[in-house]
Amino acid sequence: MSHRSPAARLLGLLLLPFLLLPSACGSTDADSSAEGSGSVTIEHAKGSTTIPGLPQKLVVFDVGFLSTMDEFGAKVVGVPQIENLPENLAEYAGDGYTKVGSLFEPDYEKVNSLDPDLIVVAGRSSAAYDELAKIAPTVDLTVDQADFLKSFRARTEAVGRILGKETEVRRRLDALEQSIAGVKEKAGDRTGLVVLTTGGKISAHGPGGRFGFVHDALGVKPAATGLKTDTHGNAVSHEFIAETDPDLLYVVDRDAAIGQDGQAAAQVLDNALVEQTKAARSNKIVYLDGFSWYIAPAALSSVESMVKTIGDSLS
Repeated sequence: MSHRSPAARLLGLLLLPFLLLPSACGSTDADSSAEGSGSVTIEHAKGSTTIPGLPQKLVVFDVGFLSTMDEFGAKVVGVPQIENLPENLAEYAGDGYTKVGSLFEPDYEKVNSLDPDLIVVAGRSSAAYDELAKIAPTVDLTVDQADFLKSFRARTEAVGRILGKETEVRRRLDALEQSIAGVKEKAGDRTGLVVLTTGGKISAHGPGGRFGFVHDALGVKPAATGLKTDTHGNAVSHEFIAETDPDLLYVVDRDAAIGQDGQAAAQVLDNALVEQTKAARSNKIVYLDGFSWYIAPAALSSVESMVKTIGDSLS
């Protein structure tokens, strides 16, 4: 048996805290990692859902939130059959992702076979929430059109929490709010009318409706009052557009957006009455991007694009 001198024993006691320090640091790192992968509770349109950890297998039924989640690195395994996706999302139409039905009708067996960590619905797929929630934790990220900006921000922040990207998401949203404030200031007293064309027919949409963002958030004054706020809008004629006489006429071509054959919006509006409007005379008939405005209006990139488009139109 060896015997250490009093000096050696004293040196050992002095060094003991430093020998323990790496172990303590390792414990702190492990605790931090565990916290980052812990459960998170998400408030959504159907209540609240607790997600056990960072989801590794997502099934996403909404194109808008698929777009946002893709931007922030979500690990998606299943999507509905979707046509006419933009280039940045085209891969989701391929064989690398299991097709789990349509936007309106999920294939519940396919969803179940994927054993997902989380299922995301919104808008068109919202009605399937109850059945999908029986399979796996499910969130309904439907945005409230009556209070679009507040609701959109809450839902997008929820995506950040789900994916552990809260800081990045908040940074984008803060920049977006600044852009919105700038566009609202540019709008002044100018009036606008948003119309949608499909099958050769025209519908008008006002504040509080599916395209109410133009008026409610961006400050373009509605050229027509009393319009219904339901999804399908108000059936109108060329005469209505002429009588309303907006400073700016914003046009969504639904047929082009969904890849359906039909008369193009520009042809539908090629009319002497429309040509007499202030919008036509000042070259302010603005054709809106179908993906951003019709297919995926709740995507973060879509809303950013919307704000830029309306801002540019007011220049």
